[in-house]
Parts: sequence; structure tokens; C-alpha cells
Amino acid sequence: QVPLVESGGGLVQAGASLRLSCAASGRNLGRLGMAWLRQAPGKEREFVAGITWRDGSTVYTDSVKGRFTISRDDAKSTMYLQMNNLQPEDTAVYYCAAALYAGDHYEEYQWTYWGQGTQVTVSS
Repeated sequence: QVPLVESGGGLVQAGASLRLSCAASGRNLGRLGMAWLRQAPGKEREFVAGITWRDGSTVYTDSVKGRFTISRDDAKSTMYLQMNNLQPEDTAVYYCAAALYAGDHYEEYQWTYWGQGTQVTVSS
């Protein structure tokens, strides 16, 4: 089991920044790939960014490249998503997820562990 607890969502204006956190519990985090996904109202859940815990390598969906940064702090067992220049289309519930690492194709992963989600709302 890898319990995941998210925090850091909120309501901001367009152009603002937020940082989401995902605290992970359990051993052997180095065996995991982790990611942020989001689900906007009326839309399917989509991949946002992924990270390989062992070496910190990252993958992003095109719509957030240059604006969002995924990272992890091994000492704190916490993954982050720094979101800059937020836009109304970024409004969604953001979820962190984890699974045993099986390559960097995070867009295609079947995630094993999920956080509870945190709401991000961006007003225009």
C-alpha cells in the first residue's frame, strides 16, 4: 500500500501560481513512477505530468510544458506540482497517483494508488 495525501489546491486568478503536494507513505518509493492527473467537469481524467522517483526524470503533457514543474523530495517522501501562469482551462480536480515503475510512458499507465484529489479553480 502507498497512501497518498494531496494538498495545495485553491481558487486563483488567471496568471497566478499554485503548488500542489502529494505526501506518500510506505517503503520503497524508489520503485515507483508517480504522476499528477486532472479531471475537469464533464471531461475524462487526463495525464498532466509524471516522474520516476528513483532518478527524478519527468514527462509532461504538451498543454502544461513550460508552465508546470513536477518534482519530488525523497527526504520528505513528497511529490510536488508547481503550476505557474495558470489559465481557466487548468480548472480541474487534480489527483496524484503511483504505480510500480514500468518505463516512462506515464500517459498509458494503469495507476495502482490514488490520492483523494484537490480542487484547482482558475478564474479569468
